[in-house]
Amino acid sequence: MVAIDQVLDVLADSLDSSVSVREMDEDARLFGAVPELDSMAIVGVITSIEEKFGIRFEDDELDAEIFETVGSLIKQIAAKLEDKTVN
Repeated sequence: MVAIDQVLDVLADSLDSSVSVREMDEDARLFGAVPELDSMAIVGVITSIEEKFGIRFEDDELDAEIFETVGSLIKQIAAKLEDKTVN
């Protein structure tokens, strides 16, 4: 299970955000709502997530929907962790 605090920590550490990321909930919008979360910042966030959780995203798995909300990001991380466990 992926804890929301783990994901918020990665986001906060990866972004120098004017938005208080650590206070977000799963419904909080990310891409388009957090000004610092642009395409360049996403690369850093993905790298940090891969390192923290020991997972790897393929380029074709990444799209804007993953970063729509905190919950959608958590869901994608959890799916990758489940795939890792199964394989």
